[in-house]
Amino acid sequence: MRESLVQIGALVGKEFRLEWRQRYALNGMLLYIVGAVFVCYLSFNARRGQLAPIVWNTLFWLIQLFTAINAIAKTFVQERAGRQLYYYTLASPQQIIVAKIIYNTGLMLVLALLGFSVYAFVLGAPVDDVPLYIGSLLLGAVGFAASLTLVAAIAAKAENSATLMAILSFPVMLPLLLLLLKVAKNAMDGLDRSASSDELLTILAIDAIVLALSYLLFPFLWKS
Repeated sequence: MRESLVQIGALVGKEFRLEWRQRYALNGMLLYIVGAVFVCYLSFNARRGQLAPIVWNTLFWLIQLFTAINAIAKTFVQERAGRQLYYYTLASPQQIIVAKIIYNTGLMLVLALLGFSVYAFVLGAPVDDVPLYIGSLLLGAVGFAASLTLVAAIAAKAENSATLMAILSFPVMLPLLLLLLKVAKNAMDGLDRSASSDELLTILAIDAIVLALSYLLFPFLWKS
């Protein structure tokens, strides 16, 4: 168990080092977030506090969804076949998928919090229960990372991986996105947290199921 954790930590560190060497990808994601927020500001001609809360919430989660797809789509595409074979000799497929999910979760947390900060600064933040809203961001980051990492692994086996990634990701992400929208809207309205308990439990269940499926199914995909 200890050796497995050490190998997972080494794989996660490798992901961070690769991202740091290829900072253009991370810079592109940051530019995408800022650009999307600025386009929303210009398109709606909105000032701070003038955008309807439901529109504010919907736009924010759409930006988060497309940011997640663009950020995680390259997870396995950037790995060449020779490098994947080398990883196959060093670590188990379970360790590899866990390391990928941990890294993508951390990346999504950074992008989500940064996106929320920029979005709230430009368009205001009509949120009454900020801790609950941040909590929905954290659960969404885990769900997006786990779901899209497995989808990216499947799409990487195809020639046109970008198109397949977009096709496969939306049906998987739609139920999770609808639940996150509802929880975030309750947080904006300042409703009692018990009103969101069912949705939060469902989101936790979805995250757990996706994580378990990724852990169980990825070895078969990796061996192919």
